[in-house]
Amino acid sequence: MTDNVLNIPCTTLTGETKTLADFNGKALLVVNTASNCGFTPQYKGLEALWQQYKDRGLVVLGFPCNQFGQQEPGDEAAISQFCEINFGVSFPLFKKIEVNGAQAHPLFKALKKRAPGLLGSTAIKWNFTKFLISADGQTIKRYAPPTKPNALKPDIEALLG
Repeated sequence: MTDNVLNIPCTTLTGETKTLADFNGKALLVVNTASNCGFTPQYKGLEALWQQYKDRGLVVLGFPCNQFGQQEPGDEAAISQFCEINFGVSFPLFKKIEVNGAQAHPLFKALKKRAPGLLGSTAIKWNFTKFLISADGQTIKRYAPPTKPNALKPDIEALLG
């Protein structure tokens, strides 16, 4: 496992390989997402955060995941279309990944280790778990799925200064 989360390669929905370091000098909000989840309307709030803070140095990154109730069954094209048409998502989206288990993406393995959940659990419990990461790659905070994006504003403001 890579020590710095910024150096872990990830693949965008369009097939481009990126690392979080490609978002040089930006704070990051990493979210595991799904199209058919009760929390799916959070896409709207995530897009609002992206629009409000992108010029101040925040990048929202969505990582679709089908591990919870098979709530992200679509391929890359379907995911992209769904997010754009239904929620106007313009923040970067990545290829579908797993966040738990042996096949968990290295990024989520690292994030879970650095920011465990309730009672020290590292497992992601459901879609729309969020990780706020400082520009230097230090994980700042982990947020549970029901936490609405708007509730992250005080922490984002504190991080961006």
